[in-house]
Amino acid sequence: MTTQRSFKARVRARMEKTGESYTTARRHLINRAAEPASTAASPPAPTEPTAAAAVAQTERIADDLIRARTGRGWDEWFAVLDAASATEWTHTRIARHLATEHEVPGWWAQTITVGYEQSRGLRAPGQRRGGGFEASASRTVAVPALRLFEAFADETARARWLPDVEVRVRTATAPRIFRADWAGGPTRIVVGIDAVGESKARVNVLHEKLTGAEQAAELKAYWRDRLAALKVLFETDGDHR
Repeated sequence: MTTQRSFKARVRARMEKTGESYTTARRHLINRAAEPASTAASPPAPTEPTAAAAVAQTERIADDLIRARTGRGWDEWFAVLDAASATEWTHTRIARHLATEHEVPGWWAQTITVGYEQSRGLRAPGQRRGGGFEASASRTVAVPALRLFEAFADETARARWLPDVEVRVRTATAPRIFRADWAGGPTRIVVGIDAVGESKARVNVLHEKLTGAEQAAELKAYWRDRLAALKVLFETDGDHR
């Protein structure tokens, strides 16, 4: 009974992380457990965190979810970009190509671009194309996109789930984009919000200009925790406007 309960907890944790259904998340975990021991990667040595230790985009976001949101899975998108010789393009050009030529929504165009760059060795997980580092986290929250935007753009609302942090706003375009300098700089955050129906929205936080892989890992954990707090606040009676 304890083993079954533990497995169900792992399934639910994957669902929360990837947005998959219970059945899909369960299947992925079962398939992973069934892999022969000889094909599993050797555990890393206990060294300082590195960029390579970060989770790749294709592992963080399930193929089923990419397909549901964009019409193609990871390998199919990679084939499309390879055919266009996208390894020779900048990050911006790849994302723009996906958005304009294939009508991929903005956040998902960025997601696919990062996954493609990682898969083709153009950047390591947690690393930017230019060699710098960044951290990201995302959550789906059961509130309209504008309400989620206000959680970042409104100082009073922001203090309820992101206290004791100096945020200097650079640009704020409701209800989609919020950019700000973080804690006096030099790092900064870029927040993207996409509506998922009328009463649900997904937020993605990208923390840029980090000093290295260790800071990226710390901030990734930090943002996961803070977005979880935001979700709890907005989805309970604690969210009094």
